[in-house]
Amino acid sequence: MKKLNFSFAIIAFIALSVFSSCTKNDSVEPAKPLEAKIYSNLTADLVTVNPANGQTSGGTNRFTLFSFANNAIVANADSASNKWDVGFRGTTIIVNGGAIRTGQGGAFIYTGLFDELKEVPSTATFAQDNAPTSLAIPTTSGMGWYNYNPATMIITPIAGKVLVIRTGDGKFAKMEILSYYKDSPTTITLTTPQRHYTFRYIYQPNGTKVF
Repeated sequence: MKKLNFSFAIIAFIALSVFSSCTKNDSVEPAKPLEAKIYSNLTADLVTVNPANGQTSGGTNRFTLFSFANNAIVANADSASNKWDVGFRGTTIIVNGGAIRTGQGGAFIYTGLFDELKEVPSTATFAQDNAPTSLAIPTTSGMGWYNYNPATMIITPIAGKVLVIRTGDGKFAKMEILSYYKDSPTTITLTTPQRHYTFRYIYQPNGTKVF
């Protein structure tokens, strides 16, 4: 009789273990794919533009700092921290890393389609901001993220240029500038309000290089 009870106990234990294991496995949800976010009309040190000659006046000469993790602007008071990832002023985009920054950030310019970039390339070399004239993302027309047309004095993002960003705290994001003008108009003139960035991005919060 004791042997029978002992055997029954073993069988019950095994059944309970199998059920518990199945329950745990069934409750694990697969990781959700990362989704792109769009941030519209981020102002980048607004100025007044003279429509006669395209010359600008005004402005504070300050960068608008942005955090991918929080999808939000960061106060300039936190510029000496790793709370921000990229900063915008006019056509200049800075990263939070390098000799003149306090974060771990950097940038790599990828040539290709945003949606097709699934992982930071193994050959990617991340540049940093080492001086006001030596920035990770070039500020010259045709060399970074934009083209400037001297005839029309209009700035347009370069198609197929994706900014791969190492963030201020060492994680990764990819970003594509969609427009430099307010509300992303299809028709742009010299009177169209500029320095209003609209961009899309994907931020990887787990520290891997996979998007």
